[in-house]
This record gives sequence, structure tokens and C-alpha cells, in this order.
Amino acid sequence: MSSSSEGACSVEPAEQRKQRLPGEVWVLIASNAVIALGYGVVSPVLPQYARNFGVSISAATFVITAFAMMRLCFAPATGVLIQRLGERRIYVSGILIVAVTTGACAFAQTYWQLLLFRSLGGIGSTMFFVSALGLMIRVSPEDARGRVAGMFSTSFLLGSVGGPVLGAATAGFGLGAPFIIYGIALMISAAVVFFSLRHSSLAAPAEQTEPTVTVRVALRHRAYRAALLSNFATGWSVFGLRIALVPLFISEIIGQGPGMAGVALATFAIGNVSAVFPSGYLSDRVGRRTLLIIGLAVSAIATALVGFSESLPLFLAGAYVAGAASGMFSSPQQAAVADIIGNKARAGTAVATFQMMADLGSIIGSLVVGAVAQYLSFGWAFVVSGVILLLAAVGWTFAPETRGRPSAEHTPARALGPEAGGEVP
Repeated sequence: MSSSSEGACSVEPAEQRKQRLPGEVWVLIASNAVIALGYGVVSPVLPQYARNFGVSISAATFVITAFAMMRLCFAPATGVLIQRLGERRIYVSGILIVAVTTGACAFAQTYWQLLLFRSLGGIGSTMFFVSALGLMIRVSPEDARGRVAGMFSTSFLLGSVGGPVLGAATAGFGLGAPFIIYGIALMISAAVVFFSLRHSSLAAPAEQTEPTVTVRVALRHRAYRAALLSNFATGWSVFGLRIALVPLFISEIIGQGPGMAGVALATFAIGNVSAVFPSGYLSDRVGRRTLLIIGLAVSAIATALVGFSESLPLFLAGAYVAGAASGMFSSPQQAAVADIIGNKARAGTAVATFQMMADLGSIIGSLVVGAVAQYLSFGWAFVVSGVILLLAAVGWTFAPETRGRPSAEHTPARALGPEAGGEVP
């Protein structure tokens, strides 16, 4: 009996150590929440702010497009910079760039000045987003990648819930006020990351002895290719559709002001929050693939239907369902990429490419939905977006499960065969 008790005592600390997450995880969570809060403050008013300069719907949505285009163009360079300088330096530098350019938006005198400031902000945005994703992958224990991804996403979404409401409220002080608030929030986030991670081993550049996962190696995994497609659909539906078009849909079709636009975006975020953490936790037990397929399919249907809502309550109900479905697949998607890359590899370019697909989806999505809404109808813009999500769901039906499979960091490129989703040598 004594030996049994001793055995129980010896096992318990090991289990506790297994469940304990690195301190860097909590720093990233806090920083993500602050960044999301600021971004949510700006998102409900940005299209209307652009429209105040007397431009068309397409021109207003192009402000979001230009931001994403700069993110896309600078992403490859960001991957290289991360490998040489480390995630923390690029993270902090990127946040500071966005802080300055966002504050400048509040003082824009013309549409072209606003477009310039938002475009420059895209450079800093890709710097801190790719850095944050790289840090998340590196700090995630192998048996808790879904849980960490869920916490990582939840922190951003919690800020997104309060951000749009706060942004709509502060718009009463002028449409430029949310940009100043976002700039201040980013300054706070930069300070948190700088001081909290300055002694962390993750602040240094990756050692040359660490394995390198190039884009070419990662692309040999069918799951990585499916993740690129689903992240493209995420960029299309979240940034290309929701941020660019939902505020205009609320104001021009539902007939409500910026306040209700903020509530609508917050409803999407609340749906995400309700599903993203449970989904990440579940994916560590049952796998990533099934949750990805179901989440993408439900999101596709809900997105297509919500565009035909004629009343605010009906739209908000559909927004919640679409948001919850997005939350169902977002954590498993990030966890799948972490499974493929592993937490000991240098994979700046592979991570940057994954992030680039969301930006590409945002660019193409905002252009397409803006044009479709202007020349056909808002309803068809939502339908097209639903089709993109459905195609991503189909892509994952042909991909293997990643949980428990060898990561790319341990698998030579030429050794990857059909089992890993690669090409046969």
C-alpha cells in the first residue's frame, strides 16, 4: 500500500509538469488580446471612414485590400527576417509600425492619405502576425498543440468581441477616434512583449543547427496544402467579407448605423469564442481533420444564407452560427500546421507562406465581394464566399490526419511519400 501511495505521488508531479504550459504562451495570449481589442475598435468604422471622403463601395473596401496587399508582399521578407533576428524583435518592430501608421489615419485629410497610411501599416502587420504564429508553434508542446492554438485564437477573439462595440461607441467622438485608441493599444502590446520576453530563449534567432523546413518540403504534405487552401478561405470570409462588407451590409441593407455594425462583428466574434477553445482541446484527442471538414462546411452554409437576411435579429443569428463554425476549424487548422512543421524547426518561410494565403484570400475576397455587391447584390457576395469555404472543406477530405504523424522537421524531403501526403520519389 505504501509503495502504491509513493507511486501515485511520483506520477502526479509528472502529470502536472505535462499540463504546465511555457510562460511565453501567456505573454502571447495577453498581447493578442490587446492587439485584437484595438483592431476590433477600428474595423466597424473603417469602411464608413473611407466613404466619408466621397468614394464608392469598391474604393472603400480597397482600403482593406491595400492593407492585405502590403501584408502579402512583405511576408516572404518577414520570414527571412525572423530567421535572422528572432521572433521577438520582428514582433515588437511590426507592432510599433502599425501603431504609428494607425494613429496617422486619424489625421488623414484625403482618401489617398488614408490609403497610404493603411498600406504602410500592412508591412508592420505581417511582421507581428507571422512572428506571433511562429512563436505559437515553437512554444506548443506536442500533446497540447490544439489547446495552445485554441487559447491563442481565443485571446484574439475575446479582444474582437469588445473591440467592435468599443469602436462603435468611440465613433461618437469622431470617426478618427478609434484609430488613436488602436495606436495606443498597440504601444501597450509592444511594451508587454518587449519586457516579458527579453530574457526568453525565443527572443534569439534560431540556431543554425536546428532543422530547416522550407516551403518546398512543407508542400509535400497534402495536409499543408489543404491548410493553405483553408487559410485562403479564412482570409476571404473573415477579412475580405466580414470586415469589408458586413458594416456596409448593416448600414445599406439593414438600415442601421455604425453601432449595429459593431454589434454584428462582435456577434461573429462571440460565435468564434464559444467554439474555438473547445475545438482546439478536442482536436488534441480526436484529431484535426474531422473538425476542419465539419467547421468549414457549416461555415460555408451559414455564410451563404446570412447574406439574404432582411432583419437585424435574423442576421445576428446567422452571424453567430457562421462565427461558431469558423471557431470550430481555426484551432485545428493552426494545430495541423504545427504538427507538420514541429516546434524545433526553422520554418519562417513555411509559416509566412501559410499566413500569406490568408492575406491573398483577403485581397481577392474584398475585391470580389465589393464588385459583386456593387454590380449584382450583397446576397450573391455572401454566396460566393460560402462556395470558397466549401471548396476548402473538400480539400481537407483528401488530406491525411496530422495528429500523431511525424513532422516535417524529422522527415527528409525525398523520404516523404504517399503516407505523408508527398510525392513519390
